[in-house]
Amino acid sequence: MDADGNGYLDEGDFEALTARWVGLRGWEPGSADYERMRAIMMGWWSAVAALSGAERADRVSLDELMNVVDQLPAMDDAVYATADAMFDAIDENGDDRIALTEHKQVVYAWKGSSDGIEEVFPQLDLNGDGQLSRSEFRDLWADFWRGNDPAAPSQWVFGRY
Repeated sequence: MDADGNGYLDEGDFEALTARWVGLRGWEPGSADYERMRAIMMGWWSAVAALSGAERADRVSLDELMNVVDQLPAMDDAVYATADAMFDAIDENGDDRIALTEHKQVVYAWKGSSDGIEEVFPQLDLNGDGQLSRSEFRDLWADFWRGNDPAAPSQWVFGRY
């Protein structure tokens, strides 16, 4: 997520994340989809900045970001709302399922690379049907951000790290 590689997250990194997302879908400024995605991403920047205990208001270190992650178990509504928005953005063809090709796009949007997704997607697809349902994705997303089991399939939501 650190788009400029300066070792911190800042507002510009969340603007870049938003730009990658809306660019994948061709959503133009002013469209409902663009504004929804921008509001979610920039809302997360505001939350991260406010909840992190950052020494500086304009940037957040990895340790400070982890302070926010530690608070996510008490933020069900925000975590699930983001999961639903991400699902809607990922589900390009609107079939209420996320296929491998669509999941590669989400990983690219978040990380700037989708390398290795072919190998980890089967770990995410717990029922083996070749796609992720909204329910599966919500659970994986929530457990990625709030879980603490390094062996859980949810740890691969963004691919290898």
